[in-house]
Amino acid sequence: MHGCSAGACACAASRPAVPVCTIGHSNRTIDDFIGLLRQNGITCLLDIRTVPKSRHNPQFGQDQLAKSLAGAGIEYRYLRGLGGLRRPRKDSQNAGWRNTSFRGYADYMQSEEFAANVDAVIELAASRTCALMCAEAVPWRCHRSLVADALLVRGIPVDDIIDARQRRPHKLTSFAHVEGLSITYPPGPQAG
Repeated sequence: MHGCSAGACACAASRPAVPVCTIGHSNRTIDDFIGLLRQNGITCLLDIRTVPKSRHNPQFGQDQLAKSLAGAGIEYRYLRGLGGLRRPRKDSQNAGWRNTSFRGYADYMQSEEFAANVDAVIELAASRTCALMCAEAVPWRCHRSLVADALLVRGIPVDDIIDARQRRPHKLTSFAHVEGLSITYPPGPQAG
């Protein structure tokens, strides 16, 4: 069993005082990306891409990115266990997601592996200002928004960094159904 249960996290004493952020690298230059991290006080980047490389933006390949961030004094961590590209289960409780990738990720969110990786983010964020990174520019097109939902239900504030002018508090997905620390996305009128 993971560290959190019955609506309370065992690591509550080490909860982050500042929000965990989310960010997408998109097609930014590495200098613009690092500038955005610095502008938002990020000291640790948590890479949650399934495949930590980019054919079109090689500056965001795992090795090159880690080297660039180290040069800027920003820690890099790869969290494979939070990567996307999950397949939906046949008995999915998350049919509210029309997008099969999001539905598959929501199914994965029911696993102990997912919970353990979210707990790892909480632990890291207790001593660092962290940002979860994937490729998509905007969070609503990326599985990082579902990770953000999981953090929110654990009492962890989350901000979505959109660009140099926009950082906003993450809001729980409108059709999310929360029971304790479990989130499902059932079908309904507001489903995505």
